[in-house]
Amino acid sequence: RADTHRVAVMDVLNALMAGFATAATPANLLWALLGCALGTAVGVLPGIGPAVAVAMLLPITAKVEITASMIFFAGIYYGAMYGGSTTSVLLNTPGETGSMVTALEGNRMAKNGRAGAALATAALGSFVAGTVATVVVTLFAPWVADFAVRLGPPEYFLLMVLAFTTVSAVLGKSTVRGLTALFVGLAMGCVGMDQISGAARYTLGQPELLDGIDIVLAAVGLFAVAEVLYAALYEGRVQETQNAMGRVHMSLRDWRRSVPAWLRGTAIGTPFGCIPAGGTEIPTFLSYAVEKKLARGQDLAEFGRQGAIEGVAGPEAANNAAVTAAMIPLLTLGIPTSNTTAVLLGAFQNYGINPGPQLFTTSASLVWALIASLYIGNLMLLVLNLPLVGVWVRLLKIPRPQLYAGILIFATVGAYGMRQSAFDLFLLYAIGVLGVLMRRFDFPTAPVVVGMILGPLAEAQMRNAVAIGEGSWAVFVQRPMSAALLAVVLAVLVLPRLLRGWAVRRMALARTA
Repeated sequence: RADTHRVAVMDVLNALMAGFATAATPANLLWALLGCALGTAVGVLPGIGPAVAVAMLLPITAKVEITASMIFFAGIYYGAMYGGSTTSVLLNTPGETGSMVTALEGNRMAKNGRAGAALATAALGSFVAGTVATVVVTLFAPWVADFAVRLGPPEYFLLMVLAFTTVSAVLGKSTVRGLTALFVGLAMGCVGMDQISGAARYTLGQPELLDGIDIVLAAVGLFAVAEVLYAALYEGRVQETQNAMGRVHMSLRDWRRSVPAWLRGTAIGTPFGCIPAGGTEIPTFLSYAVEKKLARGQDLAEFGRQGAIEGVAGPEAANNAAVTAAMIPLLTLGIPTSNTTAVLLGAFQNYGINPGPQLFTTSASLVWALIASLYIGNLMLLVLNLPLVGVWVRLLKIPRPQLYAGILIFATVGAYGMRQSAFDLFLLYAIGVLGVLMRRFDFPTAPVVVGMILGPLAEAQMRNAVAIGEGSWAVFVQRPMSAALLAVVLAVLVLPRLLRGWAVRRMALARTA
């Protein structure tokens, strides 16, 4: 067994070295640098997240070689997490939801003249956590993929149902709204020709819809166009006050307090990224609570007053660890855990590649180049964020109207360029209006994208599974793994409501007492 384990580790290391050889070519390094720089800029600019950036650039990079394209998008993805801390600290406006907790202590530090220390610990903590989480991805992703390869159609179908339920239940404030958004996505995924019979479904007599609604068009409409229209309709002029920037450095005391917080944040964030029901909000809040609980004396007194550096270091590390580890469920199971990973899933499918257990065998060179680019990107981001923080701060001076106008032009030109079809533009803006309504009434948009992408695949696996069971639906409970997955799906849907009800009852009893 020890020899087998040693051989497996050597195989992983050899594959990673081959990945580095691909990722380290001048062209791919340039794409990684461009992605990291753009991702940092996107993170710095309030209101524009990585999901919007990736969705906006999907049509424009359609002709780029797939490995370079995915390295570029990955750079945007984790670059935005680095950049999000800058606006949290200086403006008290998180660029990304994962940076919300950073604003609690980081902005107080900035108001007390310690913005440089807050930004330094955020950048270094992001680097440490991102690197450790990438090691976890390197070691465990192949193992998860090997295990998942053994699954049959019933297990695949329930795995996709698990993806539907986790994304719907976790990404929205309401499970009902999340599931409603999912069903909208599933309905959009059914548009086009039936996979088996070839009959047209829900095309409304439009020949352009026979091939279905393009996932790139849907992603651009739901994220980029909807973001701009929502800002124009519902957000007034925002007067932002910026704290003064000091020199980006940390004292010896800051180092002593930050290093343990980085390690604790990494340990908290990595598992949350690995599980399909992860996300960055829970681990960042959890890390903040842990740091506050462990603080003593003067360190504790700084929380909520002058700003405690641990309250920036821990959550930022947890944020980046979760973001990087989220590559495991995305690559091995095809399950996204955030808006951005949902759009990345669409980017893979745009190139005719379906992330899942087979990806490590059918597209091994692409996967390992992508994982190698995570190591390279983390190093690039450290260099980009520490010495060049002044450059990123200047981006905050771009007026919102011009910024949003640029995004709208980019999205429109990109969508039209795919097929040179005016119908696509009408569809793009119709989906954009749908995205505005969803945002206005608090419906999450990621389940729509996940439903569109995984819906047709889930339908095919369901048909195969029922065929295996000779027309009987009992096939889903007769196999141990599929029965276990069904139990997990039910737990994801039922347990949060039970726990919430239990907490409400306890609170009511406490008030009565």
